[in-house]
Amino acid sequence: MRETPSSSPRSVDAALRLLHLLRDQGAVTVTEAAAALNVSTSNAHRLLSALAHRDFATRDEHHRYLAGPALSLRTGVVLPASALTRRYLPLMRSLATEVDETVSLGVRVVTRMRVLATIQAARMLRVGDQEGTVLPAHLTAIGKVLLAPLSDDRLYSLYRSTDTSGISLTSTELTRLRRELEAVRRVGFAVNHGEAESGVSAIGIPLTDGSGRVSAGLAVAMPSSRFNSAAVERIVRVMSRLVSDIANGP
Repeated sequence: MRETPSSSPRSVDAALRLLHLLRDQGAVTVTEAAAALNVSTSNAHRLLSALAHRDFATRDEHHRYLAGPALSLRTGVVLPASALTRRYLPLMRSLATEVDETVSLGVRVVTRMRVLATIQAARMLRVGDQEGTVLPAHLTAIGKVLLAPLSDDRLYSLYRSTDTSGISLTSTELTRLRRELEAVRRVGFAVNHGEAESGVSAIGIPLTDGSGRVSAGLAVAMPSSRFNSAAVERIVRVMSRLVSDIANGP
């Protein structure tokens, strides 16, 4: 249930927002950065220069700032993250309004799940803005629906890899995950009940592209105090209807 800390220095928050912009958009000018952050061009230039100094950004011959080598966490999806967000924002707004819970869009990056966008619930007790959050995929509702289509061999290669940049699971943990993903494939949705963050529960469903391939995941997150079987049934029904309306629309 994260909210932006009131004590966060504005420059730090602005720099983090610039990182999201560079990562998802790929390139940005000083003027575009200033407009996105609602700061002066001189402030935007100083922030971008600082990011470039630490390899989070690079500058090209057209004076644009590009995502630097330090931003190596790529989504691996066909559509850019910004395009996915634009495509699903109307759906997310409708869903958040109807269920009055926080809605997030996410993609899988190897063994992790990254939140691309969040629409918060209107009620006071709610899950906060999760945009930019990176979490272990096997502990999140979105991550589980994005892992579910993988074969057992592919799942094994992901989680038994010696690559230290990924997440490794023991044989027992991997067996448990495979069984859970079988259930996800059977029912068409996944749940996370306090696994990724204590006190927060979520329900996730997959989103497919025009070819039927799962390209992203959608989650409704809520305080665990509101999570029960009736809530799951109701929210899954609403999510499925809205996604079906999008798929069958003009």
